[in-house]
Amino acid sequence: MNVAAKYRQASLYVGDLHADATEDLLFKKFSAVGPVLSIRICRDLITRRSLGYAYVNFLQLADAQKALDTMNFDIIKGKAIRLMWSQRDACLRNSGIGNVFIKNLDKSIDDKTLHEHFSAFGKILSSKVMSDVQGPRGYAFVHFQNQVAADRAIEEMNGTWLKDCRLFVGRFKNRHDREAELRNRAHEFTNVYVKNFGDDMDDESLKEVFSQYGNTLSVKVMTDTSGKSKGFGFVSFDSHEAAKKAVEKMNGKDINGQLLFVGRAQRKAERQAELKQMFEQLKQERFRKCHRVKLYIKNLDDTIDDAKLRKAFSPFGSISRVKVMQEEGRSKGFGLICFSSPKEAAKAMAEMNGRILGSKPLNIALAQRPLQRETFCTRQGLRQDG
Repeated sequence: MNVAAKYRQASLYVGDLHADATEDLLFKKFSAVGPVLSIRICRDLITRRSLGYAYVNFLQLADAQKALDTMNFDIIKGKAIRLMWSQRDACLRNSGIGNVFIKNLDKSIDDKTLHEHFSAFGKILSSKVMSDVQGPRGYAFVHFQNQVAADRAIEEMNGTWLKDCRLFVGRFKNRHDREAELRNRAHEFTNVYVKNFGDDMDDESLKEVFSQYGNTLSVKVMTDTSGKSKGFGFVSFDSHEAAKKAVEKMNGKDINGQLLFVGRAQRKAERQAELKQMFEQLKQERFRKCHRVKLYIKNLDDTIDDAKLRKAFSPFGSISRVKVMQEEGRSKGFGLICFSSPKEAAKAMAEMNGRILGSKPLNIALAQRPLQRETFCTRQGLRQDG
C-alpha cells in the first residue's frame, strides 16, 4: 500500500459543523486521540464561508477509528457533529448497496438516536436525519457497510413503532428508479380523482354515480369545516379496469349543468414528477424550434442598434426579437435576431451573410447554446491540430 492510500484510509468526514467552527478548534479536539496530519474545512470559493463539513486526516488508522467510536455526535459550538469514514468514491455512495430509507419519523428523532436504533444490525457507514430551516422533515437514510445488515434492519424495523410513530423502513431508491416506479404506477391505478361537481354532491351521491363501473372500496367528497362540499372528491375501486372505465366514461360528462373532470388520483410526488417531465419536454421543444430560427450576427458596425438591425432584416419575415449586445452603452459588435420560422431565418442568412451593413460585412450563423459552441470549437481545434 502506498503512503497516499494509507492516509486516505485514516481520513474522517465531519458533518453538521457549526459555521463558526475553525481548523484550530477541530485540530485541538481530534489531536486528543492521536496525531493529526491535516484538517480542511470546506468553504465557499467566493465568500470563504464554511459549507458545514470538513475532513480530518490522522497519521494512524487506529486513531481515526478511535475518534469515530468516541466522538461521533459530540457537541461543538452547540451543534452535534456527525462523523463517518471519508468516502470519495461516488459510485459506492450512489449504488444503493447497504442503503436504507426510513420515513414517518417522530420530529424528536435526531442523528444520534437514529444511529443508536440501527447500529444493532451492522456497521454503519453514515446516517442522517433530513432537516430544513423548520427542523426535521420526518425521514432519514442509514448506509450500512453491506447489504446483509441493511436487509436485516429492513426486516426487523419496518412497521415497528418508535416514539408513537409507525416506521417505514425500506431499500433506498435513487431518483431515476422512483420516477420509473411512479410512471409504472400510472398504468395500474385504482384511485380516481373527481372535481367540478355541485355543492349538493355528498358521499352517497358520488358512490351512486360511480358504482356502475365496478365495486368501490371507498368514496369521499372533500368538505370544509362547515361540512360544505369543496367540489372535489375521490373514488377508490377494487380493480384497475373499473377505475380506467370510470375515467373513460365520466371525464367531461355533464352532471347538473357542470362538466366533470375525472382522472387518475396522484400523490404530490407524482404530480411534481409529471410536471417536471412536461416542463423538460416543453423546454426541449422550445429549443428545437428556436435554435433553427435564431441568428447570431457578428462584425456589426458601431452605429448599428436594435432598430437598424430589425429594419435591415425585416424584409425576410416576421421578427420576434432583436438584440444588439452592449457594454456601458456601446455596441459589442454582435447581436441576435429571432425569426418566426426556420424558412425565414435560412433566407435571411443566405441573403445577408457577407452583405455590408453600415461599413462592415456581416458574419451570420445559426445561434448555438454554449455547450454546442464549445463542442464545435473543440472539433475545429482538433481538425486544425490534425
